[in-house]
Amino acid sequence: MRILIVEDQFVEAHDLELIVEDAGYEVTGIAASFSDAQILIRETKPDLVFLDIHLKGSQTGINIAQELKDSNIGFIFISANADKKTLDQAKKTQPYGFIVKPFREQDVLTTLEIACFRHKYSLESQLKQENLLNREIIRIAESNLKWEEAIVKLGMAIQIYLPFDYFEAGQLNNNEYSMQGILRKNFEEYITISAEKISKITEMHNEKLASLQNNSQDEEKALYIFNDHNKDRKLHPYKNTIMQSFAIKSFVSFTIKDNDKMFSFAWYSRQVDTYINDQLTLLLNLQSSILKLVEAKLVKVPIQSNAKQIAHRITDEKNRDIDFQDMVGNSKSMFSVFDYIRKVAPSDTSVLILGESGTGKEKVAKCIQQLSFRKDKPFIIINCAAIPENLAESILFGHEKGSFTGANEQRKGKFELAEGGTIFLDEIGEMANELQVKLLRVLQEREIERIGGSAPIAINVRIIAATNRNLEEQVASGKFRLDLYYRLHVFPITVPSLRERKEDVVELSNHFINSYCKKMDKPILQLAPKAINTLINYDWPGNVRELEHTIQRSILMAEGNKIDNIYLSNHQQPQTSYIPEEFALKTIEEYEKEYIMLVLRKCNGKISGAGGAAEILDIPPSTLNSRIKKLGIESL
Repeated sequence: MRILIVEDQFVEAHDLELIVEDAGYEVTGIAASFSDAQILIRETKPDLVFLDIHLKGSQTGINIAQELKDSNIGFIFISANADKKTLDQAKKTQPYGFIVKPFREQDVLTTLEIACFRHKYSLESQLKQENLLNREIIRIAESNLKWEEAIVKLGMAIQIYLPFDYFEAGQLNNNEYSMQGILRKNFEEYITISAEKISKITEMHNEKLASLQNNSQDEEKALYIFNDHNKDRKLHPYKNTIMQSFAIKSFVSFTIKDNDKMFSFAWYSRQVDTYINDQLTLLLNLQSSILKLVEAKLVKVPIQSNAKQIAHRITDEKNRDIDFQDMVGNSKSMFSVFDYIRKVAPSDTSVLILGESGTGKEKVAKCIQQLSFRKDKPFIIINCAAIPENLAESILFGHEKGSFTGANEQRKGKFELAEGGTIFLDEIGEMANELQVKLLRVLQEREIERIGGSAPIAINVRIIAATNRNLEEQVASGKFRLDLYYRLHVFPITVPSLRERKEDVVELSNHFINSYCKKMDKPILQLAPKAINTLINYDWPGNVRELEHTIQRSILMAEGNKIDNIYLSNHQQPQTSYIPEEFALKTIEEYEKEYIMLVLRKCNGKISGAGGAAEILDIPPSTLNSRIKKLGIESL
């Protein structure tokens, strides 16, 4: 591993050099300024760079970071102190770690080890993605699909790597506009947009669109990125027309040449800063495959520009078979989650799922498992917060017979039981520090050792972790190990809270209504306008889990074929200072008895099983039977 040090303080740069060289790494040089760093990066081509955020002069380490990222060179930031704005800017460049001055030798070596691990995984993952995409594009080129159909398939294949709201492709022609587009309506649904349709949407005739396209600067370049906050729209008259028509904020443009013909591809997003230089690199590496697609579908087959095309819906056939574990949503934030799931599932990368309680982190983990090559292997769930500290090591890694009092037989741990499959570490932020050390060794060595065992056991498992905690704050307070954090943080997925995707509330509610009505063998109920208004205006602190329980309760309380009222749980109800006289005359047990009787009536006396009173009350049937007996409730 060849390492460059960019640090303008001589003493600290020299100390860092000694630490790194003593650990067996090669230091290619020390740069004290932005210009020196640029020269050494070009001349020495390091694998990794230690990079001071604050350098003397107008250019900072953050400026260098972007160049390193474009060149696929990993880097670690060094900083004595930095305000939040600077740190936020630094984090956007996706460094492999941070070191705070004054640094300790162990901190440097630990961060360096993690950086090497992440850099290796990053390059391997990128290569696998490119290989998969190249194969898929060649498959589309060799198929019997027409150009219009092939463009749809190309857009779907690249979607998770170049997310878009609108994608178009076609031949650049001085006299004729012939672009074929697809508009993403929701996660699994696309609408094709023909050249004729674009003409109607923009209210411009074909020749005008062709003229605008030929006068756009970006069409003259092989690769081009546009974000509307830092470029002049006047330079891109055609793209500006498309942006106004579809409320676009950014795009990436890709032009290739086949003999004397030019072909344009463009991906558009309604979000600012969607596209980065990494995606340009990806397009360059896909160029030969895309050219083969063009040759197969356009060069050898005349373009039927005058044929009438009708915008129609196309559902991604791949997605039809995707099991998203009842994850429902058509919001932008959920699109991102689904896309990330599809992107990371085929790899073996560790995944860290972040989000509030009740958002569906376990469902995300199951989706990743189901879409991976490990789908037919075990999926083992471990709740880190519920593991007894004195039994934790035995539960996770197993033990040999006689290794401690009560160990009467050999026992395999969770990691061995998950062999070939996936371990889901829920509530990872609650894991005890001693256990974090052992988990880190498993991640590093890919082996475990049973309590009382004499030799390590190699394991083949994928690790997915989840937490509702802010792990960066946990690291800062010493409650979570920095090295473990970076090992897990290879591919983070953040699941949005329900209040951040209010547009999904009604769809989710209908999903739960259909599910529970079928379980209870009841007709499917409809949501009344009043109920919809209540659902949308509530903030759902318990997220999807709370919504599910609320809908379940509201189904039981509904009369007729509609849900007129949403029965929020007691802690959700608005507080009032008025207490009716009859309330004061009843005990808690009396209210409990009345409520259990009400639920039993709604369930026709059924206690256990699907749609039973125990399921509705969220307590074991044995506990409910005990309460019925204690409260003197007679059979209904």
